[in-house]
Amino acid sequence: MLHPTSLSRRQQTLGLLAWLLLTFAAAGIGGYASAQAGAFYLALVRPDWAPPPWLFGPVWTVLYAFMAVSAWLVWRRRGVGSTRNALVLFVAQLVANALWTWLFFVWHQGALAFAEVLLLWGLIAATMGVFRRYSTLAAALLLPYLAWVSFASALNFSLWQANPGVLG
Repeated sequence: MLHPTSLSRRQQTLGLLAWLLLTFAAAGIGGYASAQAGAFYLALVRPDWAPPPWLFGPVWTVLYAFMAVSAWLVWRRRGVGSTRNALVLFVAQLVANALWTWLFFVWHQGALAFAEVLLLWGLIAATMGVFRRYSTLAAALLLPYLAWVSFASALNFSLWQANPGVLG
């Protein structure tokens, strides 16, 4: 069993950098898909409560940082061996996160994007549950992410319903 104290400061730093790199790589894949998202988003019929396009980047940047630190806390708690299932679940939700952007902004698949964001919500909740076994802070760091994806789910549904010709 690997405890945080058995890892050198260098190992812990490299581990954090690796989790940041992996998490922001997923963000980059989604970011690439959303390169023209601002114009597309502004062209949609949006509910009054929809945030402006400029807000998404800063919010997601903070959320991805929290996600990376959360995974790092679990990893450094016990190492990859005993936390493999938890960390695989974390990676699965990263993949689902990146996929949503492609479904919505590139392929304009409102219904599939909505179904997929619900899957993402479930993966985040499951990740939080598993992470809590290793670190309550790691689970807590995912709470803002779950809250934002809850909001994004409602927004996805609203946009899909209001724009059936575009997000069919």
